[in-house]
Amino acid sequence: MYKLALVPMKEYPFFLAQVNTFGYVAIYFSILYIRHHAGIVTNDMMTLPKWRFAVIGMLEALGVVSGMYAAAVLPGPAIPILNQTFLLWQLGFSALVLGRRYSWNKIAGCLLVAAGVVTAIASGSESGQMLSGVGLLWPIMMVVSSAFQAGATIIKEYVFIDAVTHLKGKLLDIFVVNSFGSGFQALFVLLFLPFLSNLKGIPFHELPSYVKSGAGCFLNTSSGCDGSPLLPLLYIVTNIAFNISVLNLVKISSAVVSSLAIVLSVPTTIYILSLPLPYLPEGVTLSPFFLFGSVILVLGLVLYNVPQRISSKHGPGSDSDLDAI
Repeated sequence: MYKLALVPMKEYPFFLAQVNTFGYVAIYFSILYIRHHAGIVTNDMMTLPKWRFAVIGMLEALGVVSGMYAAAVLPGPAIPILNQTFLLWQLGFSALVLGRRYSWNKIAGCLLVAAGVVTAIASGSESGQMLSGVGLLWPIMMVVSSAFQAGATIIKEYVFIDAVTHLKGKLLDIFVVNSFGSGFQALFVLLFLPFLSNLKGIPFHELPSYVKSGAGCFLNTSSGCDGSPLLPLLYIVTNIAFNISVLNLVKISSAVVSSLAIVLSVPTTIYILSLPLPYLPEGVTLSPFFLFGSVILVLGLVLYNVPQRISSKHGPGSDSDLDAI
């Protein structure tokens, strides 16, 4: 749905990002209100410093907008492959910022993921391959988008760890972080709009016209926007439902189970996006090297998520907590 939503909204990724973000804000703050009213979220949780949530929102805004720009141009199967570089950034930032040390299987898994990404993407350098004709800028932009998202995840982890001290040992409710993070994300998407639109060649004085055209395309009141508003709305609803489902899976099972479920979605997504789809009838041919790289990547993800037997109980900020966040 991510790729299909960008078919009619290809020229308006900013507008789609903003609508998607406001969807998150509405859902998360509604859940936060209910949990606060029920006493699950305390006043102490609500009064935590907000500047950290602002940093999270800024990084997520950059990640969402740059990711949508790249996804609008990239072939569908390349998107889930490039998105897995999130794991590499996450591990690197965690070791650098938080001083975390990882077990051999996580390091080896990340190396396999990197090898799989390189093998799959390098397959497009030859004429006739999937990525032939696609400039180097777009894969790089998708990888950078993953870096922004991974950076936001590490800041979230720091917030959860630090909150234990302020809340006298009580764990911070995840909807506090997600709600305020999404709120600041919506704000920063608006603030970044003039700068990022200028990179696209849209002068500042034409922004109102751009937003109006984006709204018209979203509502399918202008030409060349076949598929709107159904496809963008389906993406937004599916995306929110996916994130809530992952949180629920973590709650009723474990972070490892949810991670493995997401791992299984990678080859499934690659296969589906290679098929002829509504509004994408041409499909994509997967080269042997791309398939080989995808297999290496999935093996790396499985190895990364293999549970390790440890002598002491995980505390806040453990590897499992990081995956859950």
